Amino acid sequence: MWTERFMRRQRGMTLVELMIAIIVIGVGLAGVLSAFSATTRGSADPLVNEQLLAIAEEMMEEIQLKPYTAAANTAPSGCARDTYNDVADYNGYSTAAAKKICTLDGTAIPSLAGYAVSVQVQTATLGAVAAALRISITVSRGNDSLVLVGWRTDYAS
Repeated sequence: MWTERFMRRQRGMTLVELMIAIIVIGVGLAGVLSAFSATTRGSADPLVNEQLLAIAEEMMEEIQLKPYTAAANTAPSGCARDTYNDVADYNGYSTAAAKKICTLDGTAIPSLAGYAVSVQVQTATLGAVAAALRISITVSRGNDSLVLVGWRTDYAS
């Protein structure tokens, strides 16, 4: 008898239960939409990161292909690197002030406007190799930056 009375009273939801359900669903939906918004907003970041890495790798390859031994050269103009003839010449190279990436002869690459490169070359010891140069390349664009570190030893002498 008691069960029958209880079953008769359970016909639907009360107004309080309905309000709680709406609030719970609303909070959950707001969280999902917030996460979706953050994901969408950052979806261009992988492209910028890929470009930062490509610029840094190109610069690293250019530097590491130069001779280890320092040789006299003339100073380049602007962001040109055409007179650099050894690894140490790149120490202090920076395009940060101009915010542009250039080809070897100093021609600006318009599609890379806003990117900047700076290079540091320091004498260091790499394990048991005393004659080594540590090359640190920093590429940046806005708040994004990437640091690539490489080494060049005097393996040819």
